[in-house]
Amino acid sequence: MSKKRALISVSDKTGVVDFAKELVELGFEIISTGGTSNALIEAGIPVIGISDITGFPEILDGRVKTLHPAIHGGLLAKLDEAEHVNQIEEHGISPIHLVCVNLYPFKETISKPNVSVEEAIENIDIGGPSMLRSAAKNHQHVTVVVDPTDYTVVLDELKKNGETQFSTRRRLAAKVFRHTAGYDALIAEYMTNLTGEVFPEKLTVTYELQQSLRYGENPHQHAAFYKKPLGSSFSIANATQLHGKELSYNNINDAASALSIVEEFNDPAAVAVKHMNPCGVGIGKTIFDAYAKAFEADPVSIFGGIVALNREVDEQTAKKLHEIFLEIIIAPSFSKKALNILTTKKNIRLLTVPFTKENKNEFRLTSIEGGLLVQDYDRAGLDEATIMVPTKRKPTEEEWEALKLGWKVVKHVKSNAIVVTSKDSTLGVGAGQMNRVGAAKIALDQAGKKAQGAVLASDAFFPMDDTVEAAGQAGITAIIQPGGSVKDADSIKKADEYGIAMVFTGIRHFKH
Repeated sequence: MSKKRALISVSDKTGVVDFAKELVELGFEIISTGGTSNALIEAGIPVIGISDITGFPEILDGRVKTLHPAIHGGLLAKLDEAEHVNQIEEHGISPIHLVCVNLYPFKETISKPNVSVEEAIENIDIGGPSMLRSAAKNHQHVTVVVDPTDYTVVLDELKKNGETQFSTRRRLAAKVFRHTAGYDALIAEYMTNLTGEVFPEKLTVTYELQQSLRYGENPHQHAAFYKKPLGSSFSIANATQLHGKELSYNNINDAASALSIVEEFNDPAAVAVKHMNPCGVGIGKTIFDAYAKAFEADPVSIFGGIVALNREVDEQTAKKLHEIFLEIIIAPSFSKKALNILTTKKNIRLLTVPFTKENKNEFRLTSIEGGLLVQDYDRAGLDEATIMVPTKRKPTEEEWEALKLGWKVVKHVKSNAIVVTSKDSTLGVGAGQMNRVGAAKIALDQAGKKAQGAVLASDAFFPMDDTVEAAGQAGITAIIQPGGSVKDADSIKKADEYGIAMVFTGIRHFKH
């Protein structure tokens, strides 16, 4: 038990040659295998091969090489227990004091287009996680490094003290278990998707730290933002920030809501969001036209809000956006002239997101204390609806266009939700009320005189005919709602009294 030994086997070779050189200068023998061994030998670093330690050749195309008592005995021996020391000496096993391992690139492999299942499975590391877990379990005696950014702190402590501090070893061991847990979670998700299981008996998820946040919803709450590996590209997690202050917890929530709404539209569209509810949505022939309509929908609430647009922001639109205080503007891109205009405001956040259509098999996760609710995202549109018009009057073509807009928006409004629209913009939004007629009154009051000849969308059925009564008195001419109430007949009768065309969709859009 003379020289200390370090086992190095990495797929990410960033900085590993310099790390190994310094370990040798500190008196370590280096054990290595495969491509790492070749890289170290080429750099003139003396290396002991795994087979020289195990006395057994690598077999099965390298699938089995480090799974051996000569390796794991050296990793797991408690060096302060005489019995452990006697046993490894009896079997000719030398202790391994430092392990530097990172794993086969499974995430990178499955992210490649059209990757085969066979290639994915071949990139499931077995020996690497085993060595990491053994070393991390025995961190009382073993330093384990999985992240190249930790090479410096390990070397600094070895140079200063001749060994790493226990607190450092424990911190690195915790990082290893997070690393292997995340690695296994990706594999579990991939394999589960292959089987077609939707809600397995155990759900293991992994996310990677995107940024630490100053605080959460309120200044006394701690918070951070994590990103799903290989998640949807059309996400605030994949946004590129071109300008402005760091995003806050509430910014991220609002921006995610704005993106989910603007995704509904193929025509030029602009969405203004406040507190995760749309306060103005406009569609037009140009993005300027769309934003102008979104602004006019609620010029008060949009102040200090988030705006998402599904076309490049041009000079004309930028000038209009520049007129008021906005927290964030999100778009596929900004023209050079638009950037010159908008970046004169120091704090406004300008984000670009790739507006690409994807079919990601993702779920909405909502935490509760002590548990987690899981569901797929509400992507249902009118194409999935069972349309029925139970009233005497049918919607006109223009009313249909307005109803379609209302239906796209209302599913993104907190329940109980009522949205009043024309064919190209929202006119009033009633969100998060304890009863539906209350939400309707808010939306209708906001629309004011513009409600005359407008349409109304409801995220769920009418339990009574009072919402239809309020709509009729305000001048609404068409309504879209799921239907399905035991009192549907009352609502239909009331709609007929006012000459309102009413559409049943058979689909509810609760959003709590």
